[in-house]
Amino acid sequence: MSSTPSSIPASASAEASPWRALLARLLRRWTARASLLVLALGLLCAAAPGLVSPLDPFEQDLSKRLIGPAWTEGGDPAHLFGTDHLGRDLLSRIVYGARVTLIVAVAATIGAGLLGILAGLAAGYFRGWSDSIVMRLADVQLAFPVILLVIVVVAVVGTSTINLIVILALSGWPRFARIVRASVLSVRELGFVEAGVAAGSGHGKLMLRHILPNVASPIIVYASFELARMILLEATMSFLGLGVQPPTPTWGGMINDGRGYLHLSLWASLLPGAAIALTILACNLLGDDLRDALDPRMDLDTR
Repeated sequence: MSSTPSSIPASASAEASPWRALLARLLRRWTARASLLVLALGLLCAAAPGLVSPLDPFEQDLSKRLIGPAWTEGGDPAHLFGTDHLGRDLLSRIVYGARVTLIVAVAATIGAGLLGILAGLAAGYFRGWSDSIVMRLADVQLAFPVILLVIVVVAVVGTSTINLIVILALSGWPRFARIVRASVLSVRELGFVEAGVAAGSGHGKLMLRHILPNVASPIIVYASFELARMILLEATMSFLGLGVQPPTPTWGGMINDGRGYLHLSLWASLLPGAAIALTILACNLLGDDLRDALDPRMDLDTR
């Protein structure tokens, strides 16, 4: 009677041990710890901005317009990061802007990943005409500059959060597809796939249950870099006025609002720009560390 319950935790522990080992290897680097901290703070701002935001991001007070941060001369301690040209609190708008930027970027990355993974699996597994069609579609789309393609599509279908997510997802699938296809082509010839075919396993089961887990490492690593690219694309579209529309705060829109007042208050554009740069840097550093942590040949010395 004692052997049955003891076997369940042992099995669960065996299944969880690779992820624990990966997390342990990842957290050995201070860059990974710092990146995870920055991204966790961003996700907190996106999930519950009211817990972090000190003031109402939409409240205007023209008597306090373009106040500098609290640590500068003439700053107001009530507005830690200062105010914009309409007297709105910059810290609160940056916190609420994280919600739009990260929701759009994360959703677009997930959408691009799902489309690209399915297309790459089909291209690499079936090869032949499936491979030719998927890769030619990817080549055609990659031939167009991403910013120009997104601008044209947004101008046609209009601006909204859903439209922006769909457009960014459609712009990102070819890169996922190419990475997955290259990995599947190498895994497809391994013995366990041939054994699955001989055992009569269906194509769907082979791709999703056997091949996909073995090509997950490059997908996870690239997804972190793609998240950084989506954040930059969303900020660019908001800066150009083609993203989420005012008065909803976005980091790119805040930079655009403050660029006409750079001679009076540099902070109105500098601080949201710093938020974008810090988040993108965290994604890229985490991607580098994930790549090394997922490669057992790498010696992850602490840095």
